[in-house]
Amino acid sequence: MSKEQQRWTPHVTVATVIERDGQFLLVEEHTPGGLVLNQPAGHLEAGESLVAAAARETREETGYDVAIDGLLGTALYESPDNQVTYYRTTFFGHVVSHNPTAELDDGIARAVWLTHREMLADSARMRSPLVLASVEQYLKELRWPLDFIYYSR
Repeated sequence: MSKEQQRWTPHVTVATVIERDGQFLLVEEHTPGGLVLNQPAGHLEAGESLVAAAARETREETGYDVAIDGLLGTALYESPDNQVTYYRTTFFGHVVSHNPTAELDDGIARAVWLTHREMLADSARMRSPLVLASVEQYLKELRWPLDFIYYSR
C-alpha cells in the first residue's frame, strides 16, 4: 500500500431530510462558487453518535430542533471542487420546535422550505447530487429503522 493510500481518509458527514406539508427543509449556504442549496448537514464530531450529529447539525444550520425518525442510507461522494471524499449518512425526521432568532452556522445564509418540484427547477444550485437523491429516496419510502445502525464503545 502506498503512502498516499495510507493517508486517504474520507470525511464522515451526516445530513437530514425533514419534510413538512410537502416541503423539505434546506439551507442556502455560501461556497466559493456562490450560494448553493443543501440539506442540513455537517461533520461527525469525536464521541458523538451519527443520530446526535444529525440533530445537532440541523439545529445549528437552521434553528429547527428535530427528532430523527429513521435512516435513509449512506453514500460516498467525491467533490469535484476539492477532491475530498465524503462518507455521508442521511437520516429523516420531523420538526419538534423552531427558534427563529437562532444564530446559524458560519456560511449559512438562511433556512428555506422547498417542494420537490421547486428543488428540481433549481437543481443546478444543489450542493451535490446527494441532495435530490436523498429527497427522492425519501419520497419512494426507501427508509430504514434507526436500529440498522450499531454502536459499540
